[in-house]
Amino acid sequence: MLERRIPILLVDRLLTIYSWVIIIRALLSWVAPDPYNPVVRILHQVTEPVLAPIRKLVPPEKLAGMDISPLIAIFLIQVLQHFLY
Repeated sequence: MLERRIPILLVDRLLTIYSWVIIIRALLSWVAPDPYNPVVRILHQVTEPVLAPIRKLVPPEKLAGMDISPLIAIFLIQVLQHFLY
């Protein structure tokens, strides 16, 4: 039984880590990090494929310049994790 749950647990942990990566990127955006910093570049490269489509659906210009794509992405990840179990 445990062998069948290992892939689900692995996906759950990866989604949790990805949520934290999105949170870290959002927090860093508040302090205007150096875009040439390798850590900032990696965070951007890892999260942008998920955040960009959400940003197209809910552009920051419509919300007084506030980008809520990280919030929506984390919400969607939480929903996905809920359906894993």
